[in-house]
Amino acid sequence: MNTQHEVLALLDEILSLNGRAAAFTTHTPLLGAIPELDSMAVVALITGMEERFGITAEDDEIDGAIFATVGSLVEFVDSKLAG
Repeated sequence: MNTQHEVLALLDEILSLNGRAAAFTTHTPLLGAIPELDSMAVVALITGMEERFGITAEDDEIDGAIFATVGSLVEFVDSKLAG
């Protein structure tokens, strides 16, 4: 499984980006840079990641740094999958 591809697909789906996420790279800023990524979307994204990847994101693990860039989000998912 390509985690970045799946994360981009999830971002596109949850944020209704209509395919824009396909052009995102690991350095693409997310939180504060994409208007669609508001607090409600963060909650939906966490739920979507838990469902899609079969992971559990604990409340104390979640902070803004995870959603800073595509790369930081992918790293979080990869760390959860590995652990």
